[in-house]
Amino acid sequence: RTPVTPNQISLLSVVFAAAGGAAILAGPGAPTWFWAAAAMIQLRLLCNLLDGMVAVEGGRASPVGGLYNEAPDRLADALLIVPLGYAVGIGWLGWAGALAAVAAAYVRALGGALGQPQDFRGPMAKQHRMATLTLACLAAAPERWAFGTDWALRAAGFVILAGALLTCARRLAAVADGLRRDA
Repeated sequence: RTPVTPNQISLLSVVFAAAGGAAILAGPGAPTWFWAAAAMIQLRLLCNLLDGMVAVEGGRASPVGGLYNEAPDRLADALLIVPLGYAVGIGWLGWAGALAAVAAAYVRALGGALGQPQDFRGPMAKQHRMATLTLACLAAAPERWAFGTDWALRAAGFVILAGALLTCARRLAAVADGLRRDA
């Protein structure tokens, strides 16, 4: 019943992701920012859930809703994963993880464009990446205070990267199998 549209909710997810990325970058100097980042990640996911509910169940879908559903998600992934790499001093890890996350979504969309069902399997689909990052941020603050280290965040970065690459491979294999079956 509010005037807020599903597309605006999708864009709000990018705002939360940007705030979360900034909090991740601030975390090494002030560890409580890691907890703020965890909250921003969850708010990003909440927006991601609500935009579809408002569009479908609220009957407020728009002709460009598909674009607003996908494009902000890809940007939000990068806004959270790239800072993770810089926060632990391994910039390439954040960029590689973000690229792998975007590639996983690309393979899903490519399969759909080729007439295959959209494949949301993991092991590191969006909800898995965000859960991994949230847990790492929750662990990062006490780890930083107690030991001055960032192993939880480093591990999360490598898990996200490896898992997203495995997700790409699994989705590509499924698309190829489907195309062979349909031939």
